[in-house]
Amino acid sequence: MSIPAIGVRNLRVVAYTGTADDRPGTKIQDRGVAASPRGRAGGVGPGEIGNFIITGHRVSHGRPLERAPELKNGDHVLISAGGTVYDYVITRTMTISFRKPAEKAQQNAAVPGNPGAKPTQPMLTISTCSTPEDHAAGNYWHDELGNPEHRINKIGTLVTTR
Repeated sequence: MSIPAIGVRNLRVVAYTGTADDRPGTKIQDRGVAASPRGRAGGVGPGEIGNFIITGHRVSHGRPLERAPELKNGDHVLISAGGTVYDYVITRTMTISFRKPAEKAQQNAAVPGNPGAKPTQPMLTISTCSTPEDHAAGNYWHDELGNPEHRINKIGTLVTTR
């Protein structure tokens, strides 16, 4: 994965069966790479109809997504897989709380933000922690895996492949 606007170049994304920010995904992220949950409760692969979810650390383990919150609408995210480059464009930001199951479901939904909606296009969710923002607001809550209360999700849609 490359995200030119924030200086991410050739970040390895490891696919696994699971949901965003679960124990297997966190172990992958702890190796300094990004994780991509797949399957019934996770997302889809690059270019597929539905939500292609990528999670990565922002403040630890090499901080590969340190600058993800800086992504703006119109910024490109390039995914290289199997000789194809998938070009997604960021369209919005969605912040969710890990303490609210309904919000967590929005992150993992086939249509980001709309649990239960049927997907009609390939979409992307880049997800990372909001630890600096939570701590600045005096919120030091975290789950058993160290995830802070809030996640910052940058949502995009596939615009082209080459």
